Amino acid sequence: MTDAAGPALPVVYARADHIFPTLTPAQLARIRPHGRVRLVSNGEILIEAGQTIVPFFVVTAGRIKVVRPEGGVETPIVVHGPGAFTGEANMISGRRALFRAQAVEDGEVLELARDRLLTLVQTDAELSEILMRAFLLRRVELVAAGLGDVVVVGSTHSADTLRVKEFLSRNGHPYKYIDLDRDADVQVLLDQFHVAVADVPVLICRGQTVLRNPSNEDIAGCLGFNATIDQTHLRDVVVVGAGPAGLAAAVYAASEGLGVLVVESNAPGGQAGSSSRIENYLGFPSGITGQTLADSAYAQAEKFGAEVIIASGATQLTCSRKPYAVSVGNGSQVPARVVIIATGAQYRRLPLENLSRFEGAGIYYGATFVEAQLCGGEEVIVVGGGNAAGQAAVYLAQTARRVRVVVRSDGLARSMSRYLVRRIELNPAMEVHTNTEVTSLDGVDHLERVRLRHRQTGEEQTLEVRHVFLMTGAIPNTHWLEGCVALDDRGFIKTGPELSAEDLAAARWPLSRAPHLFETSLPGVLAVGDVRRGSVKRVASAVGEGSIAVSFVHQILAE
Repeated sequence: MTDAAGPALPVVYARADHIFPTLTPAQLARIRPHGRVRLVSNGEILIEAGQTIVPFFVVTAGRIKVVRPEGGVETPIVVHGPGAFTGEANMISGRRALFRAQAVEDGEVLELARDRLLTLVQTDAELSEILMRAFLLRRVELVAAGLGDVVVVGSTHSADTLRVKEFLSRNGHPYKYIDLDRDADVQVLLDQFHVAVADVPVLICRGQTVLRNPSNEDIAGCLGFNATIDQTHLRDVVVVGAGPAGLAAAVYAASEGLGVLVVESNAPGGQAGSSSRIENYLGFPSGITGQTLADSAYAQAEKFGAEVIIASGATQLTCSRKPYAVSVGNGSQVPARVVIIATGAQYRRLPLENLSRFEGAGIYYGATFVEAQLCGGEEVIVVGGGNAAGQAAVYLAQTARRVRVVVRSDGLARSMSRYLVRRIELNPAMEVHTNTEVTSLDGVDHLERVRLRHRQTGEEQTLEVRHVFLMTGAIPNTHWLEGCVALDDRGFIKTGPELSAEDLAAARWPLSRAPHLFETSLPGVLAVGDVRRGSVKRVASAVGEGSIAVSFVHQILAE
């Protein structure tokens, strides 16, 4: 690291002045009332990697270096000079510090506690734009560079390796990946931590804790994703599910001063978060990836004070008393005055004999960068005729040798947006198999062959294909509700006008008013997005429903 202030981190995706801006004297003057002036000495550590309570520092005199300490070696990230500031996305989320911040000469800083920083970004539009953009872009660059507090040792033949990588990627957590099949020096690392090859995937957390084939909840616990959240505190609103509908509800509710907790079983974004590119979402003419949309919405919700529990989904709704309580995976019961159900739906699993054997090892339910890396230059199959399938097919065609789209119907036009249909039709590397279904899967440790059957002629063909993306049908995530709200015969939640007089009589609806538009048969419990009967299965519609639901929350809380 040089003595000059500036980034050592290679800037790949954004302008350096956006990632490491220098604040003006006028901007510093507006920050000053929110914090305190602190003198620092050369060598003084201001933030230690792994620290749970992380202050925000603005340098007014001197310099602060930011490094990643690992095994006695410091990897340089940046040196902050006067007008620069510390922090990245964890300043908004309240998670552990990834790096060490240390003064390299005597100087002065402005120190803000996290709650004061949140107040600042909520009340000062100009500083909010500068700080939030820098925090998010810094995290993007760290993810791209694999600079964080996690090392994953895994194999491309392991379904759990894909799951762990996808979980970290979907949650925007930077990690270094070591491939057991390709890295000649991996045995040294395994020996250092007394890990056997049979234990993979292995996650080394903060250079200290070794997790062998960890669950997503284990990873979240080790990294402290939920460490600062009081799960026993009564909230105005508990939102179950952090897809587009749930995140929209969280943003609007929190921005309007309500106490909000979001409960998410995996990662923010839901199914939309795994979309390679959404090109028909209003305001993004060049398209936006589902991951980017989810990351931005997640940060926006936290900026306004919403809290999000990760990798600990809802297991039960206690609906026999008020306040209601949502039981989550770690055993906690989260009390709520109002509950918004936004658990969405999952793709239907095909009735194939070997399906579970190849899930994560040739069978995938999302086409993100992680999955696309596995099938570059190969032939792939995408099963499904909706927009998600079309987006995945177009995205995969950028790197795959050939993409086959398999649909049971006689075409794509009725279920897929025209712009996607045209791209598929005009791409010589793509082929549509209509009136066709997958009948069998075959392979040893990984999918190797797929058999297709034409539904009208009965003709079958076997293809040497190692990667199949399943994006067909929808099963609502309502199993945890256990009779608390009225469902239709497919398991989707009935709301508002969808509720019949018989539904309300069976539920013993106690109020003189009718249920609100998105209210279920249980007063004060709403449902939005794909989990709701009659919803339009589009990201924009889900966002709209989540935001509209908050207007009803205010009315319910006022009753």
